[in-house]
Amino acid sequence: MKELQSVLNIVSDGLKTLAKGVEAIAEKVDEVSKSQGVAKPRKKKPSTSAKKVTTAKKAAKKKSVKPETDTDQVLTIIGRSKKGASTATIMAKTGFDQKKIANIIYRLRKQKKIKSVDKGVYTKL
Repeated sequence: MKELQSVLNIVSDGLKTLAKGVEAIAEKVDEVSKSQGVAKPRKKKPSTSAKKVTTAKKAAKKKSVKPETDTDQVLTIIGRSKKGASTATIMAKTGFDQKKIANIIYRLRKQKKIKSVDKGVYTKL
């Protein structure tokens, strides 16, 4: 027990030393940035070709008025898979956590948009 306490004390002292070092570095960075003066970026005047591109982008945005929802993303992934998509695959492709995937799948099953092929594997109806 005493050995564990002494190890913890050593680790604690090391962390305190590291924290002081980080604070010193942060202060140095602040000093350097103040002495150099941070220059604000200049705004560039858009060229005529840039105006054409922005109007094209605006027109494209107007066409897609409704953004894709999380449910739509999951339904698209399930629809693209031939043998069905597993929850692990959906999690990997969307980055959602398991609880969110479970809620979306529950909602889609209630709406009769997907069906369960196997445990944790779903296909589009």
